Amino acid sequence: MGIIIKPLVTEKMTAITEKANNRFGFIVRPDANKLEIKKEVEALYNVTVVAVNTIRYAGKSKARYTRAGLINGRTNAYKKAIVTLKEGDTIDFYSNI
Repeated sequence: MGIIIKPLVTEKMTAITEKANNRFGFIVRPDANKLEIKKEVEALYNVTVVAVNTIRYAGKSKARYTRAGLINGRTNAYKKAIVTLKEGDTIDFYSNI
């Protein structure tokens, strides 16, 4: 297992979840496919997955100016999965806090 890295809890994903109550986002391994993501979510959260949409994000180059000079860096590339659940199913990310 270990396909899902972490659930995605951002302002944008929260807005999507509020609009359609049965959609949730996850950061997943870049080599994971939709069938693996579906099995993992169903096993971890005991829900029925209807659809999985995936998005790959490329890492971006970043530069910042400091007293020591210009520092160049790069943000991480990652893959995001938006999972649609069966009507009535839900996932509570805050239950074990």
